[in-house]
Order: sequence, then C-alpha cells, then structure tokens
Amino acid sequence: MASRISKKAWLTLVILIIAVIALVGIALSCSCSGPSGSTPQSQNATDFTLPTLTGANITLSELEGTLVVLNFWATWCHYCTGQLPYFEHVAQQKEGEIKVIAINVGQNASTVQDFFGEYEPTMTVALDEHLEVFVNYCQNHSNPGGNIPFTLFVDREGVIQYKRIGAFSSETELWNTLHSVFGITVP
Repeated sequence: MASRISKKAWLTLVILIIAVIALVGIALSCSCSGPSGSTPQSQNATDFTLPTLTGANITLSELEGTLVVLNFWATWCHYCTGQLPYFEHVAQQKEGEIKVIAINVGQNASTVQDFFGEYEPTMTVALDEHLEVFVNYCQNHSNPGGNIPFTLFVDREGVIQYKRIGAFSSETELWNTLHSVFGITVP
C-alpha cells in the first residue's frame, strides 16, 4: 500500500511540474509590454468570431463599414489593465462611430468577469481563452513575440491601418493616434 501512495504522489508531482512548465511557456510567449513604438500597417484584418463577456458572439467581418479598434490584453498584464480605461472612454464617447473590442487572451469568462466585477463595460469584451485568434494575429500581423498589449486599428473596409505593440502612455496619446489614423474628432 505504501508503494502505491508513493507512485500516486510521484505521478501527481510529475503532472504538477508539467502544468507549471506549460503555464510558464504561455506566459513567456505572451509578453507584457509597456509603451513602445508603433508601426503603420496596411493589410486585411483576419476575420474571427469570439464569445463575449455578455454571452453573445462577435464576428469581425460583420462590422464592415465601422471603424474598429482591437486590443489584445490580459488581467495579469499591468500595462494592459492600465490602458483599458482609455479604450472604455473611447467606446463611450464614440459609440456608433468606433467599435472597441478588448480581446482577453488566455483567460476564462469567470476570471475576466471577476476583474470587471459589477461594472458593465461599453466596449465589447471578447474572450480568446484558447489563444487561437491571438496567435493568428501575432503570426500574420507582425507580433512574432506575442507581446501584449497589442492594438490594431481597422478601417471601414476591414484593412489594418495602424498597429501598436505595447501600451499607450496616456488617453491623450490614444485620442491623438485615433485622430491621425481615422481622422476622428478628438473630444
């Protein structure tokens, strides 16, 4: 009986080690970046459909004709959560003109809902729990390091007009970038 418990404990330890290695690998592949340079892009945004925090689905191609801001983020990323209020203000002040989609990467709905608590964001909070959309965007849209926050501005025709790896340093910087890329009026 004692050898069975030892085998069971050994197996549990091995499984725990594998889980820790997997989590470290995910964390390293999804680096959190502070303010960094930005690069204009001009390629089509990859279509996707993701569940949202409200339980609905959002499909990028259904937003054709609308200006879209995609922001990939996670609750554990300080730079990401620090700029979420900037995106929320844009969503509130430009509702109907710009669609802001905050795409959480690698976390489940419960974790994201706990982060927001009772607050119901105006921006759409999409869930990419299995990182499929995030990995696709990183591979196809010049983010090979898998850094977050990762923000893309998509025009009315579905073409990426701006890409930024790293955080906006202020809400003013975000508004100014939206103005220079989309020509929107800054409040």
